[in-house]
Amino acid sequence: MTAPRRVLNGAVTSMWSLLSPAYDLPFLQQWIYRPPHDEVIAALRAHGADKIADIACGTGVLSSRIERELHPGEIYGVDMSDGMLSQARAKSERVHWLRAPAEQLPFGDGVLDAVVTTSAFHFFDQPAALREFHRVLTPGGLVAVATLSARQPVLQIPSASKWKPQHNPSPKEMRALFEDAGFTITDQHRVRRPVWTQLLSDLITVGTKGE
Repeated sequence: MTAPRRVLNGAVTSMWSLLSPAYDLPFLQQWIYRPPHDEVIAALRAHGADKIADIACGTGVLSSRIERELHPGEIYGVDMSDGMLSQARAKSERVHWLRAPAEQLPFGDGVLDAVVTTSAFHFFDQPAALREFHRVLTPGGLVAVATLSARQPVLQIPSASKWKPQHNPSPKEMRALFEDAGFTITDQHRVRRPVWTQLLSDLITVGTKGE
C-alpha cells in the first residue's frame, strides 16, 4: 500500500471512528443504508454463497443481517475503524469481525464465495480493491458493490482527482473497473429507493469470477 493511500485510509478511519455512534440512528439505517443492503441480500440469496465477507462493514448492520437471514457457513465483517468494529461486535457473536483495509484483505487466495461492500467503495483505491476481491474469491464467486454514482457525468470528481480522497464512479467506469479486475458483470442498476431518498444516487454492480 502506498504512503498516500495509508494517510487517506488513516484519515477516513479516524473520521468514521468519531461518527460511529451516529451510524446506527434508525432513520439513517432505514432510508439511507437499507435499500443497498436489500439489493446485496437479494444477490447473495440468488447466488447461494456460503462463505461471505462484507467489506467496510461499519457497525455491522449488513453483516449481522446476512448471518440472520441467509445463515451462511462463514460470514466476515471487515472494517478499518475500531469504533465501528466495537459496535459491530455487540450485534453478533456469529460474525467474524476483522480489522483490515479493502485493498489488503486478511484472506488466502480463492477462499470466499462472495465479497460485498456498500456505501464505502468511493473511498477505496478502486482498482486495487477489486483486484483484491478477485484474489480472495473462489472460481464462480460473487462480487456485489453498491456505491455512490452521480447520474450526470459533469457531477463526477475530475479524473485527475480519482481516489484523492474519493471518487464516485459512473456506471461505465464501474463496468470497466470490474472487467479490468477479471470479473464478468451479471447485473448493474440504480439502487431502488423510495422517491424521497432518490436525491441519493447509488449504483449496484454485480459480477462473478471466471471458473
